[in-house]
Amino acid sequence: MDLRLNDAELAFRDRLRDWLAGVLPELPPAPDRDDWPARRRYDTAWQRRLFDAGYAGVDWPAEHGGLGASPTEQLIFLEETARARAPYVGANFVGLLHAGPTLIVEGTDEQRARHLPRILRGEEVWCQGFSEPDAGSDLASLRTSAVRDGDEYVINGRKVWTSHAEVADFCELLVRTDPEAPRHKGITWLILPMDTPGVQVRPLRTVVGSSEFSELILDDVRVPAANRVGEENDGWRVAMVTFSFERGTAFIGDVVESGNILRETVAIARATPARGGGTLWDDAALRRDAGRLAAEVNGLWALIRKNVSEASAGMVPVQGASVFKLRFTESRQRIADLASHVLGRAALTLEEHVVEDRVNTLSFTIAAGTSQIQRNILAERALGLPKEPRWT
Repeated sequence: MDLRLNDAELAFRDRLRDWLAGVLPELPPAPDRDDWPARRRYDTAWQRRLFDAGYAGVDWPAEHGGLGASPTEQLIFLEETARARAPYVGANFVGLLHAGPTLIVEGTDEQRARHLPRILRGEEVWCQGFSEPDAGSDLASLRTSAVRDGDEYVINGRKVWTSHAEVADFCELLVRTDPEAPRHKGITWLILPMDTPGVQVRPLRTVVGSSEFSELILDDVRVPAANRVGEENDGWRVAMVTFSFERGTAFIGDVVESGNILRETVAIARATPARGGGTLWDDAALRRDAGRLAAEVNGLWALIRKNVSEASAGMVPVQGASVFKLRFTESRQRIADLASHVLGRAALTLEEHVVEDRVNTLSFTIAAGTSQIQRNILAERALGLPKEPRWT
């Protein structure tokens, strides 16, 4: 494992820093978080800036319009944009981080030519139709059906937690095409145009009041068979390709932000008077907790670099990705707990972004594979333990 940057990587970092320093002050204020049409315009305008500057799809192959950067350069890009608090991919994170990379690996030439350039330019927004009301973490038990009718599939069912469905143009959709096959064998991956007749979007309100999730109702929706990615009934394998991209880079910016939140929490503790004199930072137990969490953040960053080094050497760091996801999401919750403790009564409101972050972290141990799933992966693939029994 080599955690040092070479001259070319340092030059890439410096160019990126200079570009960010010049472009970020020019950005307009971000729109209200629930004004999704405005947020789509804001997010896709940022994506267009990245495209024009040559930073769109930094890790995508050059032959598909990306920068063709190495895994280390991708890490530099994610770290520097997070440290500068540049806009995130936002409303099109599914297209850029999930659907696009999946199409690169599994899509047809026609599918790649149709979608990849538009995703990179910020002209196409995607959502993900995987989870269902009765099939959340147990994705293989999904029931949304797709019946072949000539050159089309007729789809009926429901999806839930569909991020940004209200402004999406397309959906990466998992459907059951063979109800008689074993659970993992009868699933197919489809491209669903969101303006297809029979598609209904119902926004959901989260515990912090945001509305980025929706329920998707599919009633006799017809999708061309040409929109299938991979073979019929091979969608589980294609979905695992999608998940490999999600777990590989999904939380890198959040690790950087964890360090930011921890530093902000320490600054608040240093400035907040304590009962009996002094400040909250005089509490040895609080300093110990902050120090341990800072060490965990540093350790997580080293693990990211290790995974990137393995990827650069042509290895697939599946076990390292699960270790990282499991440890990070639980550490992030403890960081938010510490922030809530320091804020005291301010933690009773949602006006402090640190407190809202604590509520959001409840989803971290669920999204991109629950902590229980990550433990199963590590138990079976790293430790060689027997698979969890399947109860019917």
